[in-house]
Amino acid sequence: KGGMLADCIRYGRIILVALPFLMLQYAFGSLSVTAEKPKLGLIVTIISGVLNMTGDVLFMGVFHWGIAGAAMATAMGQIIGGTIPLVYFLRKNSSSLRLRRPKWDGGALRRACTNGVSELMSSISMSIVGMLYNAQLMRYAGENGVAAYGTIMYVDFIFLAIFIGYATGVAPVISYHYGAGNKKELNNLLKRSVVLIAAASLSMLLLSEVMAAPLAAIFVGYDAGLLDMTVHAYSIYAVSFLFCGFSIFSSAFFTALGDGLTSALIAFLRTVFESASVIILPLLLGLNGIWGAIIVAECMSVTVSVIFLAAKRRRYQYF
Repeated sequence: KGGMLADCIRYGRIILVALPFLMLQYAFGSLSVTAEKPKLGLIVTIISGVLNMTGDVLFMGVFHWGIAGAAMATAMGQIIGGTIPLVYFLRKNSSSLRLRRPKWDGGALRRACTNGVSELMSSISMSIVGMLYNAQLMRYAGENGVAAYGTIMYVDFIFLAIFIGYATGVAPVISYHYGAGNKKELNNLLKRSVVLIAAASLSMLLLSEVMAAPLAAIFVGYDAGLLDMTVHAYSIYAVSFLFCGFSIFSSAFFTALGDGLTSALIAFLRTVFESASVIILPLLLGLNGIWGAIIVAECMSVTVSVIFLAAKRRRYQYF
């Protein structure tokens, strides 16, 4: 445990240097869509990811810098990912946006921060829940449990990226039609989104159950015991795909309507549900309770989302 703590501190100190650039990359991802240059965000993300992977091979495989090399590779990708769009928007470009000398607008800043509370809560929740998972796994399964959870998160991000990408991409369209008063189109967007997410959720569940073993083998195939634990854990964890897409979309939907408070409440309650589940369920089900905590949390989060959608339908007139 002492060695793991030292590695975590070393990794954290290096990666924090790139944090401002990571924030820029996220911010410019949305601005690229607004500037009618969605491919720019995609290209930057690909470049950042390729640099990260290349750096991992070079710094860890060739130079043998260990955990510090992994951190440096990630930082390198984030720095480039934040710098490219910054330079693009600072210079004259073919988009509809260009960075200028800023002027203070407290009202706009306040509205932006208020409407972005849900994303803040989502980021905080991921950190809190991750720490709780790791603490519980160290208690119930030791370092192998933490390694299995890390593998599940890597694979989980691949599937969740589909939901997050759709929610982020459709949000500006929802905002436009809400602002233009196109109630019929807003209703159409909501219905189609629910159908698409339902179909994607079922497909992801089936695909993840089939691909659990080969995907886990990529990360932990070197240890048969750890591989068995990871495959078993993921077969339980993957059931959450049936619900998480609806929660992600609901939060983004209310953000697109300018209702940051409701969006933040959905994200916050999801954190509460998952935190409570990962603490309580292991007392009843042991290690399986940790893997199944996400299912209970997402199911309850969807219930809350449906309640909010029903309660706000007259105000926003999307039904």
